[in-house]
Amino acid sequence: MTRTSSHERRRLETLDAAALEAHQLARLNALLDAMLPSNEFYSRKFAELSRPLRSLEQLAELPFTYKAELLDSHQGDRCSILTFPPQQYVRYHQTSGTRGRPLVVLDTVEDWQWWLECWQYMLDAAHIERGDRVMMAFSFGPFVGFWSAFDAVIDRGAMAIPSGGLNTRSRLQMIQDSRATAVFCTPSYALHLAEVAAAHQIDVAALGVGKLVLSGEPGGSVHATRERIERAWNATAFDHSGASEVGPWGYSDHERRGLHVIESEFIAEFLSVETGKLAGEGELAELVLTNLGRPGMPVIRYRTGDLVRPTWPREGPSRFVLLAGGILGRNDDMLIVRGVNVFPSAVEHILRSFPEVLEYRMTAFKSGEMDQIKIEIEDRLNEPARVAEELQLRLSLKVDVTCAPLGSLPRFEGKGKRFVDLR
Repeated sequence: MTRTSSHERRRLETLDAAALEAHQLARLNALLDAMLPSNEFYSRKFAELSRPLRSLEQLAELPFTYKAELLDSHQGDRCSILTFPPQQYVRYHQTSGTRGRPLVVLDTVEDWQWWLECWQYMLDAAHIERGDRVMMAFSFGPFVGFWSAFDAVIDRGAMAIPSGGLNTRSRLQMIQDSRATAVFCTPSYALHLAEVAAAHQIDVAALGVGKLVLSGEPGGSVHATRERIERAWNATAFDHSGASEVGPWGYSDHERRGLHVIESEFIAEFLSVETGKLAGEGELAELVLTNLGRPGMPVIRYRTGDLVRPTWPREGPSRFVLLAGGILGRNDDMLIVRGVNVFPSAVEHILRSFPEVLEYRMTAFKSGEMDQIKIEIEDRLNEPARVAEELQLRLSLKVDVTCAPLGSLPRFEGKGKRFVDLR
């Protein structure tokens, strides 16, 4: 695909609604032309589709795509979701498998270049420039993770520093030795790096890292978590979001209030949690995405399961839809405890506001027919009552909070697994 300049990205970000819709419609029709009829999966789903589409309103008439369908599309050596013959694919990755068996995702050379183009919006937002030295603090396994970010950083002309196979102490040493100016990792791992550094008398705030790109968890847009990370590192943190089966779709807004969807490369729809219909401004909704530049393994109207609150900016450096607060949670994680909607990200925001609370774990369980939660915390003060009081004040919910021994709860390099669902 043709590479976009920073000037072109800024132009696309400020298109008015009509111009953006025209751009998306042209991209969508081009995608459909590229993938049909050779894509068996979508040829079946869209058997009655008349092309070209005349408006984006027709997109809403097409069926949704679910992850279970994508998993079922892989039958032995056959994969009906692929558009091209297997020999055209050069990248093999898997989803993380945190919610079931991993999904294999394949990309052609052109598809992978599209990934890098999407990442340029994130690199713009985080002010990654030529001359930056970017530490990729993650394991280089089959999970797509920051693989695309690694290549995008090189594509921009900055230095990408791999750290797969290193332990946390060794990564801290490499950050120091390489004079890294930026670190890409999960929010959990940014906190863990700072914790291990303190234990070894290393001042991460003095390492010279000025920028942190956080992904894999909602923490980058959770104010208390981001603030805690920034204070520890003396750096500015930026949220990013993506998914292996969809692509890198979200980047931090100018004021870091949430995430913009890259609407030049994705069509975003929002389904109201309450009504199941299209959501209005600020309404709690599930994010549905269509990627526009990945014909080798496309997803059309993909139900992400991510819960968000969309707002449509009318001014500012980007008019792309803004998800206030980023990803608020997942539709299968939302709890209703004694009539109160509880998101794990809301609990995290409260717990991270206590500087003495090092780590936590929240467990959901059934008591009779009712959902309940309990929380374990590592607390330097060993005073769980004050945390329980704040949870009750902020959530209007009485929660059982107990202390675990310092250092006993799990730490995470990848996606944090602090929410245990026993229901």
